[in-house]
Amino acid sequence: MFELVLLAPESAVEAVGDALVALDALSVSVEDADAMTAAESALFGEPGMPPPKEGWQRSRVVALFPEEAAAREAAGLLALQDFFEGCAVQGVQSVPDQDWVRLTQSQFAPVEITPSFWIVPTWHEPPAAAEQVIRLDPGLAFGTGTHPTTRMCLRWTAQRDWSGQRVLDYGCGSGILAIGAAKFGARDIVAVDIDPAAVESTRLNAAANHVTLAAGLPELAHGTFDLVLANILATPLKVLAPLLCARVRPGGHLVLAGILARQADELREAYAPWLTLDVSDEADGWILMTAVKD
Repeated sequence: MFELVLLAPESAVEAVGDALVALDALSVSVEDADAMTAAESALFGEPGMPPPKEGWQRSRVVALFPEEAAAREAAGLLALQDFFEGCAVQGVQSVPDQDWVRLTQSQFAPVEITPSFWIVPTWHEPPAAAEQVIRLDPGLAFGTGTHPTTRMCLRWTAQRDWSGQRVLDYGCGSGILAIGAAKFGARDIVAVDIDPAAVESTRLNAAANHVTLAAGLPELAHGTFDLVLANILATPLKVLAPLLCARVRPGGHLVLAGILARQADELREAYAPWLTLDVSDEADGWILMTAVKD
C-alpha cells in the first residue's frame, strides 16, 4: 500500500477528497495539518451540537492506493485541476505491513460499569474482579459500553435485582441493555429497534452471552413491563413519551438516556402527563432520567 499525502486549505478539502475517491483511492482521511502545534484548532462542539466550523484552516489529506504508480498518477492529475490551487503534494510513501485486526482490537479494552460488572471484548480475558461480564465486540449497531449513556443505563440496572422481571429495551442497538438486565435476573426480555441490522446484532450478542430474549421490530413489544429502557436521543424520546409510558406497569421503572443535561426540563415536560422524571445520573454532559409508575 502507498499513501499520497497532500496539504490543502479548508476551501479545497472537499473537492480534493471527492477527486481522490474518483481516482480510485482505497481510502481518504483528513486531519488538522497544525495538530500538536500552537496553531492547532479544535472542531468539537457541545455534545449533540454541530462543530463551530466545517474544517481546519489547513488540512493534511492522506489517500491510500494499492500501488505507487497509481498514487503518483493521482498526484499529477490533481495538480492540473483549478481547485488544486493553494494545495501542495507532500509526498508518496509506502505503508508498512501491519496486523490490522490486532491494531483494531487494541483500541477496545474492557469497560468497567461497576467494580464487579464489566463489558469485555471476546479477545480479552475478564478482569479478576469481574463477577458479571457481557462479552461484546464492536459491530454495526450502537452500544459497546464506551458511551456515557450506555454506561449509566447499565450501572443503574446493575444496582437492582431484576429476578424474574419483564424488561423492554426500546431502541436496542447492540442489545447491550437487554443483555445487562438478563445478567441481573430478568427472564422475560423483549428488545426492539427500527433497524433490522440492530435486531440481528442483538440476537447474535444475546446468543454469545447465553441470554434468552425476543428481538424484533417495535411491533414485537406487547403488554406492560417491570422495566422499560430507552437509550435513544431526546427528540425521539419526546415523541415516544405516550408509547413508552404505556409500556410501564404500575410500580414499574422507566429509564431514559441519550439526553443532554440542558434537555432535562424538555423531557420532564414531555412525560409529565404520565410520569415524573428525575435525573438519576450524569456523565460528560449526558444525563440519565428515571421514573416509577404509580
